[in-house]
Amino acid sequence: MKLPIFIADAFTARAFCGNPAAVCLLENELENDTYQNIAKEMNLSETAFIRRLSPTDNFAQSSCFGLRWFTPASEVPLCGHATLASAAVLFYKMKNMNSTLTFNTLSGELKARRAEDGIILDLPLYPIYSQDFHEVETLIKTAIGDTLVQDIQYSPDTHNLLVRLSDSYKRSFLETLKVNTESLPHIENTGKVKGLILTLKGEPGGQTQAFDFYSRYFAPWWGVAEDPVTGSAHTILSSYWSQQLGKKEMRAFQCSRRGGELNISLRPDGRVDVKGAATVVLEGTLMA
Repeated sequence: MKLPIFIADAFTARAFCGNPAAVCLLENELENDTYQNIAKEMNLSETAFIRRLSPTDNFAQSSCFGLRWFTPASEVPLCGHATLASAAVLFYKMKNMNSTLTFNTLSGELKARRAEDGIILDLPLYPIYSQDFHEVETLIKTAIGDTLVQDIQYSPDTHNLLVRLSDSYKRSFLETLKVNTESLPHIENTGKVKGLILTLKGEPGGQTQAFDFYSRYFAPWWGVAEDPVTGSAHTILSSYWSQQLGKKEMRAFQCSRRGGELNISLRPDGRVDVKGAATVVLEGTLMA
């Protein structure tokens, strides 16, 4: 079996930054074990599989495709950066003629549309709720020690725990913070929490490179110690920071070593547009 495969760096205009995702183009469905084995082989935080929905579809002219995402450990219900990477492969490498692409996924229909300076993802916007500190104290202290915490929220839709660090910290603190993720799946094994978001308020406005908020994302429950730039985490971060800042339009930066920028726009229909650039860095054939 020979499959076209690509690697695209998402949420960046520069190669070797942002979040790399592998993207496979499929004529037909594969066995579930094959999906997982390919994802293990690629050993990136996500491998995306774009599938034709009918025999007459093709990757250059069709506007609707199936899309699945796998970490090296398991299938996930939503992945923003691998969706952005998938759209980039179709737009930039397959020369897809459409301005908007629709993906059928485990999270429903997701759309990706062309923009002058990137690709805009139409993603769900998930509500968050206050979380009692004592219920998650062991998890948080294991992850970040005695780091000062200002707020804790929980997303039941995504099973993500959002921890806002004290406003007294600067971006450099979040960037260099050592987070212990290895023990987290043993401490929290009920299935309630499957992702940890650390976030920090951004700089004041008026600066050219000012960001409204910063974040880092950890998902050892999915086999990903730290994800470099996470579109799905921003379906929660957008909701939280919009309420905190009273803004519908925001700029965000994810402070991993690779780093990535996201432009966010909350929509009247209760969803969120997340815009980012993407760069295809590898093209080849997978022999399976």
